Amino acid sequence: MPEAIWISFAFGLGLLVKTVGLPPLMGYLAAGFVLSGLSAATEINIEATDALNHIAHLGVLLLLFTVGLKLKLRSIVSPEVIGGSLLHFAITCAVFAPGIYLLMEVSWKTALLLAIALSFSSTVLAAKVLESKRELRAFHGRVAIGILIMQDLIALVVMSLAAGQTPSGWALIVFGLPLLRPLLFRLLDASGHDELLVLLGLLLALVLGGAGFEAVGLSSELGALVFGAMLANHPRAQELAKSLWSVKEMFLVGFFLQIGIGGLPDSQALVFAAVASLVLPLKGVLFFLLLIVFRLRARSSFLSSLALTNYSEFGLIVASVALPEWLVPLAISVSISFLISAPLNRLSHNVYERFGLGLSRFEGKKHHPDEQPMSLGDTRILIMGMGRTGTAAYDWLKDEEPKLMGLDSDPAKVEKHHKNGRNVMFADAEDASFWGGLHMPAVEAVILAMGDIEGKVIATRTLRNMGFGGYIVAHTMYEDEARQIREAGADDAYLTMSETGVALASHLLERTASD
Repeated sequence: MPEAIWISFAFGLGLLVKTVGLPPLMGYLAAGFVLSGLSAATEINIEATDALNHIAHLGVLLLLFTVGLKLKLRSIVSPEVIGGSLLHFAITCAVFAPGIYLLMEVSWKTALLLAIALSFSSTVLAAKVLESKRELRAFHGRVAIGILIMQDLIALVVMSLAAGQTPSGWALIVFGLPLLRPLLFRLLDASGHDELLVLLGLLLALVLGGAGFEAVGLSSELGALVFGAMLANHPRAQELAKSLWSVKEMFLVGFFLQIGIGGLPDSQALVFAAVASLVLPLKGVLFFLLLIVFRLRARSSFLSSLALTNYSEFGLIVASVALPEWLVPLAISVSISFLISAPLNRLSHNVYERFGLGLSRFEGKKHHPDEQPMSLGDTRILIMGMGRTGTAAYDWLKDEEPKLMGLDSDPAKVEKHHKNGRNVMFADAEDASFWGGLHMPAVEAVILAMGDIEGKVIATRTLRNMGFGGYIVAHTMYEDEARQIREAGADDAYLTMSETGVALASHLLERTASD
């Protein structure tokens, strides 16, 4: 029973790499290659069946759908996204194609298609890493996802040209999809909070987006992304994303297994993968320099570039259509890039904190409008992160402390808070270099309400290093994280669930006292 073997190896190696602090997806990749090696060394036939391939495809569709749920399309239509992606694609192909032609002794057409395949970055890996760090809506996350979407569109065009296929006339229906948004909003409102909500997500991502777009000759991946983006402005979009989380994660295990099980490499494949791995840093350096040209600060350029420094599963899709004989070498290259990129992205903030001073020298004098330094004026209490916790803290304090300000890295949240009368400004509170351009003469206390532990630790450490002697308090879900925040310099770090229990008990005592 191949399913039992897949699950056993995926869990075992996933748990093994997790214990050494690496993302489990690296274990899933390793499990695929181990299974491929066992199949080659024994008489046991272990290969990617139609079921595994289908599961892997569904995982990719669900991931892109949830990415779409968190997208604001207006943030994609920007010079750094469009210009950065197109220039990177053109320069990469111009450099890689001659190198592949000379090194691998292939035709110019094959060299160009391989260069195109290597020019793409992994939407699956980058989105998964950014999502796990809760940075999809941060400025650098939006830039990275925007570039990935542009690359995916380029990949779709390349695949259509390579396959000699064009969309059917029915594809024009896609331009009328925005008219369905009110209906989709009503369906989301009517779906409740249980299994119907999950089924609605599956219906939109897999049926209408996936199968629907394929039926008119378009990419199912693009369809899933589009239907997710159509719901991005709905108040319950994030609830829908969370309801699909477990299903999506389970199916994505199949995607990473599929890559490894694809086959063992020969000598030519190993040479190709080795060279591709050696030139991988050049891909990240080029992204960094291009984003600097478009006036991004060094930190945002670095974090976006690091998320994009890998090779793409779309390269495998392009190869399956145009260069099936190169599928295994590309799969090895993609896998190695994942092994390099995943741990680096996990430590991205710490890496920048160490090398940020040197990288900041590349910055120009003018910065992107979304990244201008700011002054907090006479603000006395600062709240970093205006999600549910930060908003609750703000609303509780606003009557007692008028000189109150919130910061958030999501422009949509900032706009929503402005409409509700809250004093909130756009800023990436996790940006260590952001504090260097910040003037906060009157701030007496800081509340850390961002989503991830890394941002809280870095913000705390940076505040203390710049001489801030006021009160710093944070919340977190786990005791070990609370300890890290306190060790970084925070006065207090409370456990969220414990404080919720205390608040409920306080309400009870207030009620009984009033009776």
